[in-house]
Amino acid sequence: MISQARLSEDVSKTYQGKWRNVWGLALASLLALSLWFSASAVVPQLTADWNLSGAQQSWLTMSVQIGFVLGALLSAMLNLADRVPARWLFAVSALLGAIFNALIALFVASVGPALILRFLTGMSLAGVYPPAMKLMTSWCKQDRGLCIGVMVGALTIGSAMPHLLTALPIVTTGATVPAWQPVLLLSSLLALLAAIIAAFVLRSGPLLAPAAQFNWHYAAEALRNRAVRLANFGYLGHMWELYAMWTWVPLFLLASYRQAGWGEGSARLAGFAVIAVGGLGSVMAGKLADRWGRTRITTASLVISGACALIAGLLFATPLLLTIIALIWGFAVVADSAQFSTAVSELGDPRYVGTALTMQTSMGFLLTLFSIRLVPPLVSWLGWEWAFVALVLGPLFGIWSMLKLRNLPEASKMASGNR
Repeated sequence: MISQARLSEDVSKTYQGKWRNVWGLALASLLALSLWFSASAVVPQLTADWNLSGAQQSWLTMSVQIGFVLGALLSAMLNLADRVPARWLFAVSALLGAIFNALIALFVASVGPALILRFLTGMSLAGVYPPAMKLMTSWCKQDRGLCIGVMVGALTIGSAMPHLLTALPIVTTGATVPAWQPVLLLSSLLALLAAIIAAFVLRSGPLLAPAAQFNWHYAAEALRNRAVRLANFGYLGHMWELYAMWTWVPLFLLASYRQAGWGEGSARLAGFAVIAVGGLGSVMAGKLADRWGRTRITTASLVISGACALIAGLLFATPLLLTIIALIWGFAVVADSAQFSTAVSELGDPRYVGTALTMQTSMGFLLTLFSIRLVPPLVSWLGWEWAFVALVLGPLFGIWSMLKLRNLPEASKMASGNR
């Protein structure tokens, strides 16, 4: 018989390097995801240079979403995330994204080519986010919610990074260089560093399932399995709100600060903080969900974020109160994100975790196209005060889905039995 001490020693050796890989993966995800909003963060500068319409402003973000969705669907149909080593898929994809994004700053002077390159950047990111989640699940089991929460938290801070870059002296001074170009180049440099980390530092963990055989039918499991379907429905409700909030709240804050005569630099830092604070929310929610249950924590996050969406617009004329509510909103709006992904990894077939997560993200990002595009006309018709009320529909649907999932017997598979 194997002694308990020997067993503990074997387990310790198996998981050696776990936290180095967890934090390395988080850092790589943070750096790579700085590509996502690199153009959205400089919409005011691009609007001045290229005379953008409201629709074209929306398309700077939507083109990335469409590219991500198509790339994720292609990856899911081909089971790439389960057939190609995840770290190499991550590294190559981050490198391609960095190149496409940098080409805009170096060679593009109009919105048409920029949208094509943003689309290709989005396709590249489809090879970053789902493989990163799969790598994280290969290292974590009982603390899987926390680990994926760490990764989504890093992703959140990375998404906020371009708003911070806009406040750097290298971007705001320099009279001969348009301010938007350094932001795109710096975000591409960060993505290049992410590719290097993925290729030379990251490794798969001991829980990684063997490479799966090609089976395009498994892509439909996201809707066929009832428990997985409800977890995905919760994710869809969450995504309806999330990216519209991330896209437009920094500009909402900028408009509020301008009207009040407050400094634009402060507004940009506030925009960064509102998105970045979600990193803390993701980590805290992950730790609590492992202990108290996935459906309980996701429901609480949806309630808080939905309430903030209702009242944020009413505070447009009071920037200080608006910033406080926006920070609470930013904390809650992404806190549940990792838990929907974790739930799918626990409820689905472990051989096709990568495919399941890729399908989940592709459906979610497809939905964001509608909510992102919805906000500008609402601002034109109703003003900023009521533009975000439509986002509340997402949290309501997500709450309903999580309550349904909680009552299923399969829910006991989540969080070591904590529903």
